[in-house]
Amino acid sequence: MEWEPVVGLEVHAELRTRSKMFCGCAVVDSTVAEPNTSTCPVCLGMPGSLPVINERAVDLALLVALALGCRVEPVSVFARKNYFYPDLPKGYQISQYELPLAVEGSLRIEAGGETRPIRVRRVHLEEDTGKLSHEEKPARSLVDLNRAGVPLLEIVSEPDMHSVEEVKAYATALRRLLCYLDVNSGDMEKGVIRFEANISLRPKGTSELGTRVEVKNLNSFRALTRSMEYELDRQAAVLEKGGSIRQETLGWDENAGRTYSQRSKEEAHDYRYFPEPDLPPLEASAERIARIRAALPELPEAVRERLVSKLGLNRYDAEVILAEKETVDYFDEVIRTSGAPARAAATWLGGDLFGLLKMRSIPLMGEGGKPALPAREFGLLVKMIADGKINGPTGKMLLAEMLDTGKSADALVAERGLQQIGDADTLRAAVRAVIAENPGQVDQYRNGKTTVIQWLLGQVMKTTGGRANPQTVRRLLEEELSDPAKG
Repeated sequence: MEWEPVVGLEVHAELRTRSKMFCGCAVVDSTVAEPNTSTCPVCLGMPGSLPVINERAVDLALLVALALGCRVEPVSVFARKNYFYPDLPKGYQISQYELPLAVEGSLRIEAGGETRPIRVRRVHLEEDTGKLSHEEKPARSLVDLNRAGVPLLEIVSEPDMHSVEEVKAYATALRRLLCYLDVNSGDMEKGVIRFEANISLRPKGTSELGTRVEVKNLNSFRALTRSMEYELDRQAAVLEKGGSIRQETLGWDENAGRTYSQRSKEEAHDYRYFPEPDLPPLEASAERIARIRAALPELPEAVRERLVSKLGLNRYDAEVILAEKETVDYFDEVIRTSGAPARAAATWLGGDLFGLLKMRSIPLMGEGGKPALPAREFGLLVKMIADGKINGPTGKMLLAEMLDTGKSADALVAERGLQQIGDADTLRAAVRAVIAENPGQVDQYRNGKTTVIQWLLGQVMKTTGGRANPQTVRRLLEEELSDPAKG
């Protein structure tokens, strides 16, 4: 039997605020901060402590909801989600359930050669939990509550995805959107975005949903896709043998490459949701929503349209630039400050510059937003190549030197005398000299082995110190070689 996957995704994204969701404790990087140093009675759940809603977190959540086209509810309510776990100091999590912040949005994805929307069921605010770590020697588990209480946005999709490719496309598009809105850093290694996949199978061609399992706390695209592939294969094998799928919560073992059971899947009533008595209903006025909507930046779909339709980039180069907001900002500055042709700038940025940065393990944007290579200097190099002042190979060499020395292209060209030779009369003399010195290769060309012209072109480039215009040299070679009298 053929099976169709049915997948919905729950995405938890930490919001970029300075303080926690319900207290004044600073949000710190839990991967480097000393454990349990950013806590207070509120986020530790001490009796008598009272939460206060973080206004900035609400604004960021509204920004995401509006970017997803959601309907923002005029009134939403915080609730207590009751369960016991060592990283949850209160014994409950302040979240939203029956009356969330926003509902009924969508996010467009590209997968399988098609573009289509994935429906978003709800967007709501909650607080993060602490972080557990487990040690073998000595055998113990430790809890760090620095993360407890950090503002968390949960984005829940409908079960609209039917392949691993679609799920990855949705997760990638959602991460990109959060970064464009500057509400999340996108640094998945630090756990600021975590995925939970609800996965089931049904016979292809049917509409009834199968029994689902939930794979929890996936903090990378690799973990998301690998766990899905494993789980779809596992469920198919069980169903093919006449078995049934057990509704449960699963974890993912990256080293073993398999899912494992954590507990039976809870339903909403298991959490005994009830309204948070210490927080008033959250009201989103029309004026507030209008103010947030006016603050929406250019979103990824609009950027893609601008790059392709207005600037003439091909689809591949546009997607490379679109992948990160900082790359779009850098590219825009290149075009604005240097006058470099957009298509040439995109090709050199996504190819040569990114290649060199990867080889040197250097990010495009460093500490404090300082670029590895100033946008204007990079653009002026591209413009010199486009204007024929230097050729491509010289441009590649200069780009590497600019990264290593910090010097401008202009300075390096003047220092080394690297201006491109484009004068046809000057180059014709070099071409005729190479033809005269290599009669064997000339005969090969005239006898049908036309690829030898590339070797001859290389010889001309060598005699001119790499400064010759390759297109002009090739044209002159073809002219000279087509006339036997000149050979």
